[in-house]
Amino acid sequence: MYYKMKIYGFALDSIAQMPVIILKDEAGENSLPIWISQQESVPVALELINRDLLGAGSGDLMTALMQQLQLKIEYIAVESLKEGIFNASVRFRGKRKMHRVEVKVTEAMLAALKYKLPVMVHEDVVREAPLLDLKEGKFKPDNDARRFVDFLEKLDPAAMGKYPM
Repeated sequence: MYYKMKIYGFALDSIAQMPVIILKDEAGENSLPIWISQQESVPVALELINRDLLGAGSGDLMTALMQQLQLKIEYIAVESLKEGIFNASVRFRGKRKMHRVEVKVTEAMLAALKYKLPVMVHEDVVREAPLLDLKEGKFKPDNDARRFVDFLEKLDPAAMGKYPM
């Protein structure tokens, strides 16, 4: 089963110091944070700024290619979470068959923004990933320990000198 979600927001995780894309389902019951690198955050931020100005899928290579090949994006899916890495795909509908293309989760999110599409998130991903409580504006308590462990694993010992003791 898949949850139909939309990109709800884009923020900076203050603990991990990493950009995070926040997905939310239509009922508002499930929210999913997807951490991305700072390099990946630039195109996402630009797409968020430009999406209202330019309209969905306006004049780029991907749009021209889809038009030429008579393809339409059917849906975008986040299918699994393995070792902290999201696996995503874009499903295209052609004249005669569906095409599935595996992409980085950031590319999937960019396509969802550009073409104003929902993101289908597999129920296992929603169950396994750290969840946000949007009413409280923070992570649900059962995920705090996991986030802290992730933060410590990514911490560069060389950076420790810049924090006062």
